[in-house]
Amino acid sequence: MTPIRHNASDNDRVLDAVRDCVLAVGVRRTTLTDVARRAGVSRMTLYRRWPDVRSLVGDLMTREWIGVATGAMPQRRPGQPVRELIVEGLVAGVEAFRAHPLFRKILDVDPELLLPYVLDRRGASQDALLELLTEVLLEGHADGSVRRGPVGRQARSLLLVVQSFALSLRTVTDEDDADLTSAAFLGELRTTLERILTP
Repeated sequence: MTPIRHNASDNDRVLDAVRDCVLAVGVRRTTLTDVARRAGVSRMTLYRRWPDVRSLVGDLMTREWIGVATGAMPQRRPGQPVRELIVEGLVAGVEAFRAHPLFRKILDVDPELLLPYVLDRRGASQDALLELLTEVLLEGHADGSVRRGPVGRQARSLLLVVQSFALSLRTVTDEDDADLTSAAFLGELRTTLERILTP
């Protein structure tokens, strides 16, 4: 049997369609029929690659979250210590992730979709973020701006910290109290990351 070939633009069209559906009605009310109609493809085309809506949404989340993470990483300025780049990128990433329309919709309507990635296993986007963190931590070790240590453990520890801020920040903020605003906590995150990473 000849394998089905999918090009990036076809996949993006389908993922764009599922994003539109989820933003409109949430994950539970999205059907493969809705997605196929929006994407302009047959349901059979979708079934060849994605057996159900949850697998489609999983691929969508991977695409969107990796886009947030890579988009938040600032350009390195000449002579800038890598540690500053890591801290700036992670704080900006948490802020961008929390503001992302898909994340907000899932958190408001289908929060149970995120639980497996918090309690049971890592997803593809978390693995991609760990790869990115490992690369920049090694650069930070090389330029002396990041405390040396087992890079895999450092990367996973950073992931735990930023993931908790991204997922749970709204449970502890109070925008009417200047000490407890989102911005104040992001400042606290910046301080925490600096202390974790400074040699």
